[in-house]
Amino acid sequence: MKIAMWSGPRNLSTAMMYAFGNRSDCAVVDEPFYAAYLAMTGIDHPMRSEILASQDQDPKMVAAGLTDANPDGKTHYYQKHMTQHMIEGVPRDWMREVKNVFLLRHPARVIASYAAKRENPTLTDIGFPQQAELMQMVAGWGQTPVVVDSHDIREDPQDVLEKMCDAIGLDFHEAMLNWPKGGHKDDGVWAKHWYGAVWNSTGFAGAEGPLPEVPDALQPVLKAALPLYEEMKARRI
Repeated sequence: MKIAMWSGPRNLSTAMMYAFGNRSDCAVVDEPFYAAYLAMTGIDHPMRSEILASQDQDPKMVAAGLTDANPDGKTHYYQKHMTQHMIEGVPRDWMREVKNVFLLRHPARVIASYAAKRENPTLTDIGFPQQAELMQMVAGWGQTPVVVDSHDIREDPQDVLEKMCDAIGLDFHEAMLNWPKGGHKDDGVWAKHWYGAVWNSTGFAGAEGPLPEVPDALQPVLKAALPLYEEMKARRI
């Protein structure tokens, strides 16, 4: 089975990759379209040159690899994707051949976390319009999008992961609830900039506290993202 997990930035996406990566039957890949996205947009991200050198920059070649044989002969292949990478020119037909899961997080939390690493994120930066578009596309193909919310995962990881696995036709493994400290061998080269907290973890963090305050300058981004989030959240398992 091939599982494409669609998330915006500053979510539980890396922790989810570690959860699947801790299964003995599952290979993982970390943001395979990242270099293609940077090359196609010219956008400046931390560690841009290292990212461009670390991955194939041709999105068609990347897409072909995502539906080819699973790495290391594993039974399952978990693909961590960022919705903002799916710009015009990046193929999408390959998504028909995988199980598509959508990982949500409240935009106030995303904005606060992203802004701490990269100033003044835009609505496009945090990926909510792209996530909603991809979800609608998958539904239009006749697939049922599987939607999980990071808040629910942190409240009760086992319950949500069991429901998610059931929804995609995968057996749940308790190994998904914990992972070794220090990162994963398939982390992207950018991990040292972004993954500090999850590198120090051995499992999902506990329940989240109150929503963070969003600065006035970023309130328009929050206002635009909230209705997209609420619409997608209504589909969550």
